Amino acid sequence: YPWGYDSDNGPDQWHKNYPIAKGRHQSPIEINNKEVHYDRSLLPWFASYDPGAAKTILNNGKTCRIVFDDSFDRSVLRGGPLPGVYRLRQLHFHWGSSDDHGSEHVVNGVRYAGELHLLHWNPKYSNYLDAVRRTDGIAVLAIFLQVGKTPKPEMKRILEEINAIKTKGKEAPFPNFDPSILFPKSHDYWTYHGSFTTPPCEECITWIILREPIIVSSDQMAKLRSLSKNAENEPDLPLVDNWRPTQPRYFRMVSASF
Repeated sequence: YPWGYDSDNGPDQWHKNYPIAKGRHQSPIEINNKEVHYDRSLLPWFASYDPGAAKTILNNGKTCRIVFDDSFDRSVLRGGPLPGVYRLRQLHFHWGSSDDHGSEHVVNGVRYAGELHLLHWNPKYSNYLDAVRRTDGIAVLAIFLQVGKTPKPEMKRILEEINAIKTKGKEAPFPNFDPSILFPKSHDYWTYHGSFTTPPCEECITWIILREPIIVSSDQMAKLRSLSKNAENEPDLPLVDNWRPTQPRYFRMVSASF
């Protein structure tokens, strides 16, 4: 079923074709310090990424995505709340139509300009599609993008390729990239159990949300907004506001490593 972010096919409509979107473990959520539980048993997390695993960058009409080779454990995330090693499969961004919104998770009422998701799967399952069906199948490392005066130079490499993938369906080679250069200094995080923020919204994700955002410039955010959600031969429609509103937390615990 086609889905998107417009009023006719947007987040409010997803549950009609993807009933789990109304489930009780949905993402994103608002993280509120008053309701967060500090968990002293939470370990630090570690990423060891092989730059040679980076393959392509693409515009799928919903986001800008970078795809990695996940045929073996070459780029992995471990530690933190995770029971084992998880393989990096792809990273992608969510952003708004202006700098004052765009992130999916909200922290103490603050919505950031964007949010980066690094998606990993648990290789104890036979493949990615199998992992998506398991409650411990997927781990997403989420990093907020905050507009500021001293942008992170490491974002430049990604944004330089935007012109090559202007329209939906466009893909370009993106070799030799280590996404850990995008990490903020602090590795403090919140964690909870939730779902994909796009249909089918499977509830299989251990979220690791970094407390410290990375700084981007207003120009860099504008570059993301210059992508089109339509194909080359269609009218140019800016790809913006590709974020899902927060979902009810219900009874879930949000734990903090700090």
